[in-house]
Amino acid sequence: MNKLQELLNNEGHLLLDGAMGTMLMAAGLEQGAPPEEWNVTHPDKVQAVHRGYIEAGSNIILTNTFGGTRFRLKLHSLQDRVPELNRAAAVNARAEAGAADRPILVGGSMGPTGELFAPMGQMTFEDAKAAFAEQAAALDEGGVDILWVETMSDLEEVRAAVEGARSVSGLPIAATMTFDTHGHTMMGVSPTKAMEVMSSFGLAALGANCGNGPAEIEEVIRSMHAMNPDMILIAKSNAGIPHWIDEELAYDGTPEVMADYTRRVYGLGARLIGGCCGSSPAHIKAMAEAFNGKMPVLETAVPPTTSASPAKRGRERRHRRRRSN
Repeated sequence: MNKLQELLNNEGHLLLDGAMGTMLMAAGLEQGAPPEEWNVTHPDKVQAVHRGYIEAGSNIILTNTFGGTRFRLKLHSLQDRVPELNRAAAVNARAEAGAADRPILVGGSMGPTGELFAPMGQMTFEDAKAAFAEQAAALDEGGVDILWVETMSDLEEVRAAVEGARSVSGLPIAATMTFDTHGHTMMGVSPTKAMEVMSSFGLAALGANCGNGPAEIEEVIRSMHAMNPDMILIAKSNAGIPHWIDEELAYDGTPEVMADYTRRVYGLGARLIGGCCGSSPAHIKAMAEAFNGKMPVLETAVPPTTSASPAKRGRERRHRRRRSN
């Protein structure tokens, strides 16, 4: 039995952390700068984010490595530092997890490469697999408990990440996709198709993250749970729906909204629940209290769509992915 399953058996549900990119930007990370470099230049600030989520109630924290593949780091001329930056991130998270007064698991975040597979793009399956293997090896060496593939749109990229990780590590693997395009991923994958395909990958858990707010992810979890009630499902929603205010992306999900989402999505079948873009320790604390029955249930769910134009929604998606949650 892996550590994730053991802790889940003991707790019945596990609370994940919230956004990393959102918190680092609040701590001074400049727009467009690589968060992963802060693992070595500002380890104290990265560790402070982890510590904040642990203190808020998280059972699992994710490393600051969303853009940690050679493809994403190449945008900042950091492609030769993949092992260093990913290993440092794992060490930072492991230090905070080890200092906690209860068991905390560390997930090694592995986000999309940002590239398209041939013939739509230039990336081959083997190139993607090698990039994820390089990242996974460093995360494993740094001390993570589970490899966490997230915010994927393409099932082939999920498969490349899983096969790459498995080629260098025996750690359990979780994977989530983002269904932010009319209930499908940007590459047209439905929740049921994702469940059908990813169920064959031998994952410890799977589900959804990011997207257009809680209501969207609740529908994903509903569909996935109906298709496979035995699968451990992950729900890691953005803090509500993003809106552009004075050229800045802001999220309308208050801690109370996220607390209500926690109870609803748990009732729909999710067992690993957290926040993504726009969420903070305040959101996670409210979610922890929701599990303990301290927060009131709101009468209405967050609406799944906004009146924003398709072009504006596309701009929001691109911004979220650049921010690495």
